[in-house]
Amino acid sequence: MDAFGIDIGGSGIKGAPVDLEKGCFAAERLRIPTPEASTPDAVARVCCELLDNFRVDPSVPVGVAFPAPIHPGRPIGYMANLDKSWIGVDITAKLSEACHRPVRVVNDADAAGLAEARYGAARGSKGLVIAVTLGTGIGTALVMDGKLIPNSELGHIAMGKNGEDAEKLAADSARQREDLSWKKWGKRLTKYLRLLEFYLSPEAFVIGGGVSKKHEKYFPYIEVDTPVYPAKLLNDAGIVGAASFAAERR
Repeated sequence: MDAFGIDIGGSGIKGAPVDLEKGCFAAERLRIPTPEASTPDAVARVCCELLDNFRVDPSVPVGVAFPAPIHPGRPIGYMANLDKSWIGVDITAKLSEACHRPVRVVNDADAAGLAEARYGAARGSKGLVIAVTLGTGIGTALVMDGKLIPNSELGHIAMGKNGEDAEKLAADSARQREDLSWKKWGKRLTKYLRLLEFYLSPEAFVIGGGVSKKHEKYFPYIEVDTPVYPAKLLNDAGIVGAASFAAERR
């Protein structure tokens, strides 16, 4: 195997070997439920179990997608979907020690965006690609000429008349909460993407999240100058992106 990727989520921890040339799994992924008490020790044990299950040689790069901003050498300062005991932990050091090998950790939205830019919807795009994940909130990833610019939080750009975050108005949760038509929601996405265009002038947008499977319902109402593509790797993106991230930093 070229590299191994792990995607840590609130309900499941998934892992698979990755073919970095093709950007796909080299074997069927394994999913283990996230421990009810998702403490650092409990999550680390699951990561070790995944590596043991696939008999990953210590020489193989291992990348982990994690649901928090990641700053190498610094402790986690914020945690939403896992046990709060992660706050103050240096996750890279924790997982590397537990797994007895170097482990590279990347934010989960960044991992997905990196995978889409290198292997998915925006493969071959030069310049800046912005991946936008629409769900409960809005996650973003910036990839410049194939290189990740980590920890962007562009879902929090002020968009409303009273300074509300973009994600409060344009996330998929807002569409459902307000029972917006696809057309009306598409217009809100237009406003949000135009802000990103104005500030960053990207070469392409990639729209991910579960609602990207229904892109034909709202893409016709998005009116921006930048090409907009639906995500291709979907649930595989976190694992593939994490593995790719680790391989380039070995």
